[in-house]
Amino acid sequence: QGPSSMAASDGSTPERANLDGAEQWSDEQQGVMAALKSVKSRIEAAALASGREPPALIAVSKTKGVPLLQAAYAVGQRCFGENYVHEVVAKAPEMPADARFHFIGHLQTNKVKELLSVPSLECIHTVDSAKLAAELQKRAAQVRRDRPLAVMVQVNTSGEESKSGCAPSEVEKLVAEITSSCARLRVCGLMCIGKYSADEGGAGADFSCLVECRERVAAWLGVEAASLSLSMGMSHDFEEAVAAGATHVRVGSTIFGARAPKHAA
Repeated sequence: QGPSSMAASDGSTPERANLDGAEQWSDEQQGVMAALKSVKSRIEAAALASGREPPALIAVSKTKGVPLLQAAYAVGQRCFGENYVHEVVAKAPEMPADARFHFIGHLQTNKVKELLSVPSLECIHTVDSAKLAAELQKRAAQVRRDRPLAVMVQVNTSGEESKSGCAPSEVEKLVAEITSSCARLRVCGLMCIGKYSADEGGAGADFSCLVECRERVAAWLGVEAASLSLSMGMSHDFEEAVAAGATHVRVGSTIFGARAPKHAA
């Protein structure tokens, strides 16, 4: 199966909440609403310019409070991304039932059970080892018996030691291990984090690498490449990712503002 259950939506709904009496929203919340509208317009423009379908927008709300997520929800946003398990666990119950959460941070095996307890967890974008996949399989069989868990394989396209992900040359092997040994998981695509600046070489090569990895994985699975998602592009490069064929872009600070400092655990 491909990303039909996920990529069919752009992360929002056509309906918009009635915002008459917008005085109920704080300046910060109204700023999120305006920024979200701007990002969606930029995505649509980038897609039109490149002849692509607009990707799903994942609003990355790490370190941000629920009121800001609620503001985004009020203007139609339904897909949210989090980097930390404790934030997904805390925020998900405070959001309406149709808000969906994507986990996009590094996931430790000892946090898997807690993460999978969240009913509105839509997808994990950062599966980077057979060990993590095995733990997800084990816990999904226990707590998510109603449906398979959608996962993406994270690829370290830049080869940077500071980034997680399997090597591009190992992608087919990891996908093969997941599909053969993890019946409760559904590999729906690939994910990467591109280089952050032109000084580092820019993210274009990373996006091209992920596209090429998808071609190889699709051939191995015997499916159309377009049936597999590509999660790539963040606040600084999402328009370039759209042009490269992203099906999901992960935009945080451009919508919610710079994240708060991470407190010591």
